Amino acid sequence: MDYIVLDIEFNGRKFASDLPMEVIEIGAVRLDASLQPIDEFTAFIKPVYFSKLNSFIQKKTGIPQESINTASGFPKVIRQFLEWLGKSEQPLLFTWGGEDLKRIVLDTRMHKMDDAYWLATPYYDLLKGYIRIKGLTNDVSVEAALAELGLSSDGSAHRALDDARMTADILRSVYKELDFSYTQHYKDLYTNAKERRLVKNSIRLLRSQKLEPTWESFLEHVLKDKVKLEDPRKEAELKNYFLAELEKKANKPEKEDAALPTEESVREHTEHTSDTEGLSQPDDRSPSASSSDASDSNKA
Repeated sequence: MDYIVLDIEFNGRKFASDLPMEVIEIGAVRLDASLQPIDEFTAFIKPVYFSKLNSFIQKKTGIPQESINTASGFPKVIRQFLEWLGKSEQPLLFTWGGEDLKRIVLDTRMHKMDDAYWLATPYYDLLKGYIRIKGLTNDVSVEAALAELGLSSDGSAHRALDDARMTADILRSVYKELDFSYTQHYKDLYTNAKERRLVKNSIRLLRSQKLEPTWESFLEHVLKDKVKLEDPRKEAELKNYFLAELEKKANKPEKEDAALPTEESVREHTEHTSDTEGLSQPDDRSPSASSSDASDSNKA
């Protein structure tokens, strides 16, 4: 089994424009079964809507405008990337948060291309895995995780290939502690990270005041004026998230060391979950549908 560690950089104005943010750079590292790097992929992408790099993104990534001006468009680059990915049979993707995969899927749909590969290929959110291992309550950046693990951060942060390499270093360091039952497939979500944080923080606040919230009171007094709920799928998703947060215990018992994945175990897990609601796809696959990620603040 090969492991693909993936990272992207994207351009745009989140929450400040109705136009979609677009992938402008892809970087990936292919690891063999012993977690040794055997191949890499890197490419710039010329965006459609924001052809000029956002000043914040340009400063953060250091990507020259000229590199974007002379790059190929998303359709050509993603076909090249899929061809590169195709050299690995039944790979497991690793990302730091859910934003990378989300952006690739949304750009794929924006360009009216087939998203089947991204929906069918299992992935593991290493950020969430790291948080579980360390018992953290907040997201951390790749750089912070490297520092905590005592690993050097070679390369340039917020450049796709360098970030993928550093994420691969983290993977090697914590691999034996990861619980691979959390391997998943991409699915569309109708809520965003900000709305889910509102749910989590509100529950935490009420419990600190010795109050036990109910969905009805939460809907009436918190969500009503802060979140648009015209789409019933969004309300249902928030309710499920709310109920799941209520069920969480303050102190979870420590898990025994999880078994390391094999090709068979990952395949069995993904085949099982493909028949459950966690893998169900909504009918509307438009770029307006958002996806899971509680790590927006850690991505460009």
